[in-house]
Amino acid sequence: MISSVKGGRGRAVRVAFFVAGLAAVSSLVTGCQSDPDIDITAYAQSIEPADVLYNQGLANLQGGQLTEASRKFEAIDKQHPYSEYARKAMVMSAFTNYRQGQYTEAINTASRYLSLYPNDEDAAYAQYIVGLSYYRQIPEVTRDQRTSARAIAAFTEVVERYPDSEYVEDSQAKLRYARDQLAGKEMQVGRYYQERKEYVAAANRYRLVVEQYPNTRQIEEALARLVETYYAMGLESEAQTAAAVLGHNYPDSQWYADSYKLLKTRGLEPRENKGSWISRAGARLVGA
Repeated sequence: MISSVKGGRGRAVRVAFFVAGLAAVSSLVTGCQSDPDIDITAYAQSIEPADVLYNQGLANLQGGQLTEASRKFEAIDKQHPYSEYARKAMVMSAFTNYRQGQYTEAINTASRYLSLYPNDEDAAYAQYIVGLSYYRQIPEVTRDQRTSARAIAAFTEVVERYPDSEYVEDSQAKLRYARDQLAGKEMQVGRYYQERKEYVAAANRYRLVVEQYPNTRQIEEALARLVETYYAMGLESEAQTAAAVLGHNYPDSQWYADSYKLLKTRGLEPRENKGSWISRAGARLVGA
C-alpha cells in the first residue's frame, strides 16, 4: 500500500514537472514570436528567391511532376506577393491545375489573375484557361448543360476581348462545339414534347434552336421537326415555310426529303412565306 501511494505521488510529481516544462516552452515560443529580430531571421531563412522557385516550378512541369510544380508556383505567390514572378507564377499555377484536372482551382486562379492584371500580356491565356476548364467538364447532351453555357461565355471573352491572340481560332472551334451541345439539349427536350403530342411546347424548343443556334449541326433536324409540329397543328403555311428554308439551305438532306414527302400527303409543297419568323431566321443560316 505504501509503495502504491509513493508511486502515485511520484507520477503526480512527474506530471507536474511535465506541465511546468510545457508552460516554460510555451513562454519561450511566445517570447520569440514577440521578438521582431528572431521572427525576421526565421522568416528570411525559410524564403527561397522567386526566380529559383519559378525555374524549379518550370523544371517540375517539364518533367511531369505537376504536384511539385504547383507547390513551387504557389510558394512564389505566398513568399513574393505582387512581384513580377508572382504574376507569372499565377498563370502557370492555373495551367498546372488545369493539367491535373483540378478545374475549379484552375478557374479560380485564372480568374484572380484576370481581376488583378486584366490588361497584361498573359490575360488572353488566363481567359483561355478558364474556357478550357469549363470545356473539359461539358457533359453528354442528355445532362444539364450549364457548364456548356459557362464555356461559351469564357471563350466569347477570348474572341471579343483578345481578337489578335493566338487562342482565338481554337476558342472559336470550342465555341461551336459548346453551342452545339446547348442546341442538342433543346432538341432533346423538343422531341420529348413532340412524342407526347405537346406540339406547341415542342415547336418552341425547335424555334429556339433555329433562332439562337443557326449554325450548329442541329439545324437541319430542327427545321424538319418544325415542319412536323406545324403540320400536326394544322399550321400549313408555317410548315411549308420551314420546309422551304430547309430545302434552300440543305437540298440534299434526308431531313428535307422526309419533310417534302410529309407535305405531299396533303398535296402541299415547300413554299416560303417571307413574313414568317422562319424566313427571317433562315437568312442567317450558313447555306443562305
